[in-house]
Amino acid sequence: MAVALLVLLTACQTKETNKPIIEGVYEGTVTGLQTESTDGTTESKTSVSEIIVTGENEIQVHCYSENFDTTFVMNYYMDNDSAYVCYTGDEFEKMYSHILGEGHMRGMMEDMHKGETEWMHHMNEEHHNGDEHFGGFDLKNHSFSYTFQMNRSDASDDLHFKGIRK
Repeated sequence: MAVALLVLLTACQTKETNKPIIEGVYEGTVTGLQTESTDGTTESKTSVSEIIVTGENEIQVHCYSENFDTTFVMNYYMDNDSAYVCYTGDEFEKMYSHILGEGHMRGMMEDMHKGETEWMHHMNEEHHNGDEHFGGFDLKNHSFSYTFQMNRSDASDDLHFKGIRK
């Protein structure tokens, strides 16, 4: 009985340690055309991104700074020491012109090949060459970066967030 309990506790601990630590508050800066000063120089504005895991491979991002406040949902996919984000739902369809998971008969990650990361699988199954992505997590450095597209047809309006988890 003691051996069975020890095995169960070890299995629970192992599963818990494999879970990425991406949830939290990331303090950093946001830069871009909209942060320029009146003399035309780009300024960095102090900014915060609050990340909450809301479901399996799903996060809510709330990013705010002076004159900027947005909240949205993204999917995240593990790739070794990183986790990359991608649109979900209607936003995915608007960006890539097809429905997320369209080709999956089973769950999104249940048909992964040996040695394939979640990100590699996502890219192979859901995207074409040249599809753009806009951010992710560096798990070693506890950082999050994301590019906000203010106007999808004009990248000069993009805002760039980079922060460290506190």
